[in-house]
Amino acid sequence: MPELQLLSPDHFPALLAFEQDNRAYFAATIPDRGDDFFAEFDERMRALLAEQEAGTCYFHVLVDPAGEVLGRVNLVDVADGAADLGYRIAERATGRGLATRGVREVCRRAVDTYGLTTLRAAAAVGNGASRAVLAKAGFTVTGETRLSRGPGLTYVLRLRP
Repeated sequence: MPELQLLSPDHFPALLAFEQDNRAYFAATIPDRGDDFFAEFDERMRALLAEQEAGTCYFHVLVDPAGEVLGRVNLVDVADGAADLGYRIAERATGRGLATRGVREVCRRAVDTYGLTTLRAAAAVGNGASRAVLAKAGFTVTGETRLSRGPGLTYVLRLRP
């Protein structure tokens, strides 16, 4: 069973492999990170760790027992008790409930560890799997938005302290 872990420098090699291996898969539904992301990977990850240390973001990885990263579940733009949720799962690991388990665990940590009261998210209208993950985690639709690849829905989850 994969374990949700807070991002650390120890994850960098496995996380880079995850991003490289799934680049085309992710780019089919969200904008590609670009070549610079990969060329400057360690530097970018160190910048994320600085944000995490400052408490403005919390980055998590889903790691299998062999140390392979199978997914990411992140809380970004943390302020005033709220944060934006984002997640991605490796193509080969989809359909096993990993996104739902990872999102639920991050929601628990949002309350218990980070002291948050509200999470926001967005999903493309055409991304039924992502919309199902948000619904299973208790998020409710709050409106419509325009995402990079087309129409989307916005969601909110009010957390219990």
